[in-house]
Amino acid sequence: MQETAKNSSEKAEERRKLTPREAKTTWGSDLKVSYTPKDLKGFDYERDLGEPGQYPFTRGIYPLMYRGRFWSMRLYAGFETATTTNERFRFLLDHGQTGLSVALDLPTQLGLDADDPAAEFDVGRVGVAINTLRDMEEIFEGIPLDKISTSFTVNATASIILAMYVVAGEKQGVSPEKLRGTIQNDILKEYVARGTWIFPPEPSLRLIGDTIEYCIKESPRFNPLSITGHQASAGATPIQTIAYSFLNAMEYAKEMMRRGYDIDDFAYIFAFGIHPGGCGKFDFFESIARLRAARRTWARLMKERFKAKKPDSMRLRFYSAAGGDWMQKREPLNNIARMTVGAMAIAFGGAQSMRLPGYDEAYAIPTEEAALTALRVEQILAYETGIGDVVDPLAGSYYVEALTNEAEKEIYKWMDKIESMGGILAAIERGFIQKEMAREAYINERKIRSGEIVRVGVNKFVSEKEETHEIQIHEMDPEVRDKQIHRLNEVKSQRDGERVRKSLAELRQEAEAKKNVMPYLLECIRAYATMGEMVKVFKEVYGIYREASFL
Repeated sequence: MQETAKNSSEKAEERRKLTPREAKTTWGSDLKVSYTPKDLKGFDYERDLGEPGQYPFTRGIYPLMYRGRFWSMRLYAGFETATTTNERFRFLLDHGQTGLSVALDLPTQLGLDADDPAAEFDVGRVGVAINTLRDMEEIFEGIPLDKISTSFTVNATASIILAMYVVAGEKQGVSPEKLRGTIQNDILKEYVARGTWIFPPEPSLRLIGDTIEYCIKESPRFNPLSITGHQASAGATPIQTIAYSFLNAMEYAKEMMRRGYDIDDFAYIFAFGIHPGGCGKFDFFESIARLRAARRTWARLMKERFKAKKPDSMRLRFYSAAGGDWMQKREPLNNIARMTVGAMAIAFGGAQSMRLPGYDEAYAIPTEEAALTALRVEQILAYETGIGDVVDPLAGSYYVEALTNEAEKEIYKWMDKIESMGGILAAIERGFIQKEMAREAYINERKIRSGEIVRVGVNKFVSEKEETHEIQIHEMDPEVRDKQIHRLNEVKSQRDGERVRKSLAELRQEAEAKKNVMPYLLECIRAYATMGEMVKVFKEVYGIYREASFL
């Protein structure tokens, strides 16, 4: 007994002598081993938290949050043709999905029809091909547009896709005011992140203003803008991504104010995509704190800087995704764990909508099994864990509140840095943001390769086998482009050519006059003008953006 007590005492002494491993936030500050009330000096409940659904909305933008309604569950889907996409949407809706999120192929995002030589190798590859109203009609065949909310990830051609959706609703007998959904339409981040721009910034901002103005007047339940943090996938840190998104939103707000609108006339329409990680970096508690900080920062920006008076203008409505860039090829079933902890951070962070990737997304478009697994993760969290029973359950945690305060300061700090350069447009034109993201991406990749950033099954705890699981992946139809061209030619042979020519001529005239083009896009689409035909008009009027070299 004495020997056992001696051994126990020695082990306790060894534990006391342990040196804590280093731990830092993603913005570089040291993390303490534990947090106490001393870390919340000056903390004021009413000023810094408040009740859920009340300014500054740190605890959530609605009083009941998930006790009233769970987050919208919408997997990102769309591939090949309208027919195959309609089949996948029906499959997901049949299994309990509560919203749709449409992935568009690169030619559609870049305004190219399937028969354009530049589209040869990309038709239907990373999303569905949409060339005419016929495609939009078939995507939603049998899916009532007044019963479902739909989001579209598209930017340069967002005005055209929105107009197509409106006309597809008309064909179903659904008026614009009954449509619900979101179109991304965040072109400024395209110039630094994804690269699917077409036109220069000035006319691109004008097109965004046209869509916002249209929705204010004709389709108030549809969000014509989702400022989305794709910069994170291109290298930006999580804090930088939020700062860039808010600065982009401020530019869009200025466009509307130039048109004579007050901030309270349109800010309620803004939606965001704010994600728990970024540039390969994910920390569970920090992600939750950052989402809470973003909500508070946006509320204060709207109230203090833009003088918004309505609470709806200050509410940060956002969807969140456990990004596909976090998914790994090695041991792909491990990705189910990754998306699950990401989903938990999103739920604790209070997102209005959640989008999870397939565990096979590092390989290809998710299979039905992978898509269903992602949906089931959300459903299990919502219905089997109690995660939504209490609003903002981590509120008051010394650690979470300290992180929230620090994250808010870091967001402001980075915004101030960009504004000191003349604003987001000036920083883009100088190439500062592009170079900063490239630097961060390089540093991040070096850390992953060195093992400083751990990837279980990839650079730590690596299996001796090359792959521990063989998975079935999605295989593209090799004839998808031929099929899409056949559909396109069929539409062209059946439409009224004179009506198409007249509607395109009117579109050109109004674009040259710098008038709101949405009514004229609607007429072009009703005439079954193609995406490529409408974009050609815009290219001739607005010109094409050429990226400068920043090397």
